[in-house]
Amino acid sequence: MASRVSSKGKGKAGRGPDDGSTARCVKDWSTWAMKKAKVVAHYGFIPLIIVIGMNSEPKPHLSQLVSPV
Repeated sequence: MASRVSSKGKGKAGRGPDDGSTARCVKDWSTWAMKKAKVVAHYGFIPLIIVIGMNSEPKPHLSQLVSPV
C-alpha cells in the first residue's frame, strides 16, 4: 500500500497548497535575506574599505586610513 500524506491538522484550515503559500514563502525569505544583508553591509562596509586601502600602493599606515584628512 502506498502511504498518503495528509494535511489535516496542519496549517490553517481551508488553505490549499496553491493558495499563496509559495508567495508567502518567497516574501518571508526575501525579508529575511534583506535583514541579513542590511546587517552585513552595516558592519562590513568600513572594515572592507580599510582592507582595500591597506592593500593598495603606496602602503598607508592604519592611522592615515582612519583619519579624515
